[in-house]
Amino acid sequence: MLSRFCFKSFHSTAKMTARHTPSINLQPPVHRGLTELDRSLFSVEVPVLAARVPAALAAEFRNGKGKNSLFFLPRTQAVVADPESPEYRRVLLAEQDRSSPSLQQLLAETKFELVEHTLNFDYDYWGADEILQAILPEDLLDESPTAFTLVGHIAHLNLRDAYLPHRHLIGQVILDKNKKVVRTVVNKLDTIDNEFRNFRMEVLAGDHDFNVVTSESNCTFAFDFSAVYWNSRLQGEHGKLVDSFSEHDVVCDAFAGVGPFAIPAGKKGCAVMASDLNPASASALKENARLNKVENTVRTGNYDARDFIRKSVLDVWNEPFAPYSKPLSSKAKSKLARQATKAAQDPSSAPTPTFTPDPTPSLPPRRLVNHFVMNLPALAIEFLDAFKGLYRPLYELEGAWEAVEEAGEAALPMVHCYCFTKSPETAEEDILERASKALGMPITPQAKDYRLRFVRDVAPRKEMYCLEFRLSNEMV
Repeated sequence: MLSRFCFKSFHSTAKMTARHTPSINLQPPVHRGLTELDRSLFSVEVPVLAARVPAALAAEFRNGKGKNSLFFLPRTQAVVADPESPEYRRVLLAEQDRSSPSLQQLLAETKFELVEHTLNFDYDYWGADEILQAILPEDLLDESPTAFTLVGHIAHLNLRDAYLPHRHLIGQVILDKNKKVVRTVVNKLDTIDNEFRNFRMEVLAGDHDFNVVTSESNCTFAFDFSAVYWNSRLQGEHGKLVDSFSEHDVVCDAFAGVGPFAIPAGKKGCAVMASDLNPASASALKENARLNKVENTVRTGNYDARDFIRKSVLDVWNEPFAPYSKPLSSKAKSKLARQATKAAQDPSSAPTPTFTPDPTPSLPPRRLVNHFVMNLPALAIEFLDAFKGLYRPLYELEGAWEAVEEAGEAALPMVHCYCFTKSPETAEEDILERASKALGMPITPQAKDYRLRFVRDVAPRKEMYCLEFRLSNEMV
């Protein structure tokens, strides 16, 4: 009876040699057409052959003569207690043919008894993919929808229409199989087409709790996932752009969301002006600045992006940021602490501190913007018109023109404008044409510090890019 089985396990990643592979068919029972998940339906009993070994010799047998004959199965012990006597163990054998010469030789050499042992596998044993393969209609088995994006405790799915009738079953299985990290499973219901960039979602399983805490770039972010935009797949892009900033830079983030660019930039030492039109995003942005202790260098707001861009250069000039100050090293902090303790104990003998909290007091305050970040790919290009004549009101203020002149070529800011194109073959031509139209003057590859960076594929024939160029005197 046992020889007709062949081994198959979808969720195992372990490497198995032929001599360690049991010849059994290990798959959950098929129950297509379920409307509610019944976990009791996925229990299986599998008879296997085992050597009945005295407990005192079990380890020796396993590591000696029985080593090359052991039964190997993920999350299954090869040596188990004998249900008939505590003085014996059952060593499960990979060879499942009683008449096998190798098995007969092993038993002849060891004098151990060959017995049948029953293995019990239940719902908890199977992986999410295995369960879904057993319950979904046959025409949906080519692509089991087990992939999700994890945001805090929320597993975020984006199910294709064909899977929607089975969405609650899918959600429950994913929740069951990822209990250590997932408390809520949601499915995206529509595209991001509203002014606040959040999408409607449906809870498929678990708690109706959208308030998450997640981390990125060594920063902590807290927000209501149902009310804001967050995309974990852009983590690499967030880090890449922040890495390009200098600690001394002033960065203006016009579509800041909850702060994936602004907060890491502030933590790096940049002075940041950040705003989002969505009140929920703006509120979370302010809270995240506090959580990450950068509220002194990250100023937040809740403005329309055009208004924010147009007033930003004046705001920074009129209320400049303090110069960048390199944080004290741990050694310096410890020495200051020791000096403070000694001074408290004996003020007369306290030494003059050799470390100060601001090692670069001679640097001027930061009054000019160095970067504009525009991370709203669907619409950001349309907001380039906000840069037309941007510096004219600034130049009317005393000292502003001279400050820009003194700063030289790098005085005017870089623009980092994220955008989509549905013309992959002519992406640069398409993007530059739309950007030039919005700005009201040509943007070409000859623009200063020009780059057009591919970011990612979004959908078939839809790609995301970042258009980067330095504003010129003619533009502002």
